[in-house]
Amino acid sequence: MRKLLLGLACCLVLNAGAQKFENLAQTPPMGWNSWNTFALDINEQVVKDMADLFAKNGLKEAGYEYIVIDDGWSLKERDKNGNLVPDPKKFPSGMKALADYVHSKGFKFGIYNCAGSHTCGGYPGGRGHEYQDALLYASFGVDFLKYDWCSTGKLYAPEAYATMRDALHTAGREVLFSICEWGDNDPWSWAPETGHMWRTTGDIYCCWDCEYIRDKGLPTQWSAWGVWPILHMRKDIRKYAGPGHWNDPDMLEIGKCMNAAEDRSHFALWCLSAAPLILGNDLRTANQDTWDIIKNTEVIAIDQDKLGIQGFEYSCSDSLSVWVKPLEGGDWAIGFVNLSQKTKNIVFDWKTNIINDDLAKRTLDANTTEYKLRDLYQHKDLKSTTKKPLVANIGSHDILLLRLSKK
Repeated sequence: MRKLLLGLACCLVLNAGAQKFENLAQTPPMGWNSWNTFALDINEQVVKDMADLFAKNGLKEAGYEYIVIDDGWSLKERDKNGNLVPDPKKFPSGMKALADYVHSKGFKFGIYNCAGSHTCGGYPGGRGHEYQDALLYASFGVDFLKYDWCSTGKLYAPEAYATMRDALHTAGREVLFSICEWGDNDPWSWAPETGHMWRTTGDIYCCWDCEYIRDKGLPTQWSAWGVWPILHMRKDIRKYAGPGHWNDPDMLEIGKCMNAAEDRSHFALWCLSAAPLILGNDLRTANQDTWDIIKNTEVIAIDQDKLGIQGFEYSCSDSLSVWVKPLEGGDWAIGFVNLSQKTKNIVFDWKTNIINDDLAKRTLDANTTEYKLRDLYQHKDLKSTTKKPLVANIGSHDILLLRLSKK
């Protein structure tokens, strides 16, 4: 008993100053996660292939950093010592060797688990094993942990996630902590002190505007939503986002099932929302449209802007949605999304649309300041400025994304 009490006291001392790693995610994290395409059917070769393609196709230069394995990487039971065991059929070389491979390509390695007794896929969860698991992840060389919220019973989310945060800090290896409790417990109100990003909604699904009952042979069922409904599920939470702590509307569905116009809008809207850019497609079969979208550094720069202000929907009427994001140095990003099924002709009068952002304490007023306009998907400066109304044609579900700079 004395040894047990001494051990507990030592643990308390170790945890007294525990906190999240503060120097991470100063801009929204960027990378790839296995879930959206592979679900539980993930393996070592797929991860290596993604790392190879990241390196070969210049994704590091575009800002992508993390390669993350989601649910289904372990055996269905812990070993006799209570440790998680990587599935030897899926990962014959082991997690340490795989992490080393990802690191050798210049990227960081991520893994998945859950705050409950089991993961959403029915594998061993982290409940009661937080410190043990954190040490195991550190031994693997893990740089990113996505932590889900299945099989949690009556657990109190802020405390459950704080426990894992403290365990990661005690283990001593810097790990970006991604909280994934689907926005059910208002994470934006407590997660900035706990993690670096937190899910704001349930799962995304590869469609523009739909709801889908998702099971994929899993123990439970839940709804997933398309791009447009995901964006509108939470209100008034943009004030909680910023350097080191980001609202996460879930991973990207670029290059999976939508058309190129919808993919462009999806990517741009995530960037305007200062969201983490975590790819979810199979890069081995990506077409040129997909590569052009995910490597567009001018669009990515909107997401990675160091001012760290999440954008917002300024207006939505007559099938036209207008999104605005203030940027560092006095610039603005503005996206015009055509929600209709046909090409839309728009006229936007800058001088009658005076845009105020109380959060950033900034005003876009073309009556007092003239701005140059740059089309970020066409990579060209427009001949007109904000002195005259914007006239443009936008295809169905496509976006006109502009960067405004003082002339």
